[in-house]
Amino acid sequence: MQISHRLFAVAAVAMAVVAVPLTATSASARSAAEITAQGQQALQSLEAREPRSRLFARHARAVLVFPSIFKAGLVFGGESGNGVLLIDGRPAGFYNLSGGSWGLQIGGEKFSYALFLMNNAALRHLRRSGNFDAGTGPSVAIITTGAGAEANSTTMTKDVYAFPFNEKGLMADLTLQGTKISAIHPR
Repeated sequence: MQISHRLFAVAAVAMAVVAVPLTATSASARSAAEITAQGQQALQSLEAREPRSRLFARHARAVLVFPSIFKAGLVFGGESGNGVLLIDGRPAGFYNLSGGSWGLQIGGEKFSYALFLMNNAALRHLRRSGNFDAGTGPSVAIITTGAGAEANSTTMTKDVYAFPFNEKGLMADLTLQGTKISAIHPR
């Protein structure tokens, strides 16, 4: 019986560890103008540090930028952040990225994500469904910054390319699997 109490205590601590940074996300960017400004600044930062991202930006139909995603976990984990959909550099919608996980994990981090929607089908899927479940729908490729792979317009065959960047913290898992992106309507 004592093991179940310990497991319950660990789960309660894990949920507290996860909940604190995730609630900070909604407080950090409340208005549409703030989310837009932070998103545009994050995208400029990515393009300044990662030359390949400029190629994806030039060929993308739209870019969905999440300037601040908080991820934390202790057995149970979660992540959340708000972002802006940019078409030709202008805001065209607002979204929340959230996800949960469980397993051998501990730590926390803050990072940014830029998803380059390369064709109209990927953009339509996001807009029509009102959300985007990673792992279903359009094909997604995650590009790690600093990797040596070359990209050009003939090798870009995926519907969406995701760039995680500005990582700060102690968690190494930067996948989109199990992540849901949903439309939001900030003030």
